[in-house]
Amino acid sequence: MDPVRNPFAPGAGSQPPQLAGRDEIITDAVTALKRTMIGRHARSQMLLGLRGTGKTVLLNAIENAAEDEHYLTSVIEAPEEKKLALMLYPRMQRVLRKLSLIEAARAKTHFAMKALRSFASAFKVQMGDISVSVDPEPGVADSGNLEYDLTDMFVAIGTAAKAAGRGWCLLIDEVQYLSEAELAALIVAIHKIGQKQLPVMFFGAGLPQLAALSGDAKSYAERLFSYPNVGPLDEASAMQAIKGPIEDEGEKITQKALKRIYETTQGYPYFLQEWGYQAWNTAVASPIDRDVVEVATGDALRRLDEGFFQVRFDRLTPKERDYVVAMAALGTGPYRSSRVAKKLGQSPSKLGPRRAQIIAKGMIYSPQYGDIDFTVPMFDDFLRRTQR
Repeated sequence: MDPVRNPFAPGAGSQPPQLAGRDEIITDAVTALKRTMIGRHARSQMLLGLRGTGKTVLLNAIENAAEDEHYLTSVIEAPEEKKLALMLYPRMQRVLRKLSLIEAARAKTHFAMKALRSFASAFKVQMGDISVSVDPEPGVADSGNLEYDLTDMFVAIGTAAKAAGRGWCLLIDEVQYLSEAELAALIVAIHKIGQKQLPVMFFGAGLPQLAALSGDAKSYAERLFSYPNVGPLDEASAMQAIKGPIEDEGEKITQKALKRIYETTQGYPYFLQEWGYQAWNTAVASPIDRDVVEVATGDALRRLDEGFFQVRFDRLTPKERDYVVAMAALGTGPYRSSRVAKKLGQSPSKLGPRRAQIIAKGMIYSPQYGDIDFTVPMFDDFLRRTQR
C-alpha cells in the first residue's frame, strides 16, 4: 500500500497515531494539574516502565494537557553525566521571563530573578547569552547546597506563578540518571511547594528501579508521588492501536492479523508501531492479512536488530556483553544473579561491580532483591538470535 499514507512512525518518543490504553494515566494527570492550580493537594507523578512502553509519549501528552490548563512547561531529558542545576537553569530563566510580562507578577518575578542569579553563581552556571540582568538576592538560593537552593527556586517561581494566575509544570524524562543527591533535592523542593500549595507540578519518567531510587533518596517519596506503571498494552488496546490508524486511512486489517501482531509484540507500544509500519508497507492491498504480518515480521525484526537493539548492545563493554549474553542464555527473565554468575563460572560478589555498571547504563534493573532483568523488552530474544 502507499507508503506515503502509512500512519505509523516508530521512533523514540514519536507520537503514535492513537494513544490507546493510557486514558487513566492522562486523566489522573489532568485532575492533578487542575487541583494544583486551585490550591488543592495533588501528588506529582513518576511514570515507571521498560524501554519502548511509551513513557516519553505520555510525558508529551501531559505537557500538552498542562499547557491547556494555563501552565508554563519545562521539559528535560536527563543525560547520564550532565548536572541537574545546569539543565534547570535555562528552563527556570525562560519561565521567569514569561511571567515577568504579566503585570500582577512583576514584583514576585523580579525577586525570583534575583534568586536565580544567586543560584547561577552558587552552582557556577555559565550563563552566556541567557544571563539574568539583576543583582543576586543575598541569602536566597546561594548556599551551594542543592537541596536548600533548589527549594528556594521552586518556591520563588511558584510564588511568581501564583501571582500571575499561572502554573509551572516541570517534566523530566530518564529521571534514573540523576544522582542520588540531585534526586533528593528535587524531592525536597517538590515537597515544599506542596506544603505551600503553590501551582507547581512535577511529572517524571524512568525505568522501574526509579521508585526504589526515590525511596532511597528520601524516605517520604513514596507518599509524595504516585507511580503509574506504564507497561505493555492489553490485547484490546493493542489491537485498537493498530486497527484504528489503519481504518482512519480508509483501509482494513483482519482480526487474525491483529491477533498475530499482538502475540508477536507482546503488546509493547514501540513494537506495535514497528509491526504496524512494516505490515502496511508489505501489504499490496487492503485488507492486511496474517500472511502479510508473517512477512512483515522478518522486516520488523531486522530493523530492530540493526537499530533499536544493536545501539544498546554497542554501549556495553566486552565483559558487560558477556554478562547479558549469559542472562539471555538462561531463558526468559527475571534471572537470579547467582544463576548468571554460575553460568559465567564466577562468584556473584566478584560480578557485583560489573552488574552495577550495566544497571547504571540502563540496560538491566533489579525488580526485587537478588533478581535482575532486561529494561528492553525482547532484548533476550535479540541476544539469542545474534550472539551465538
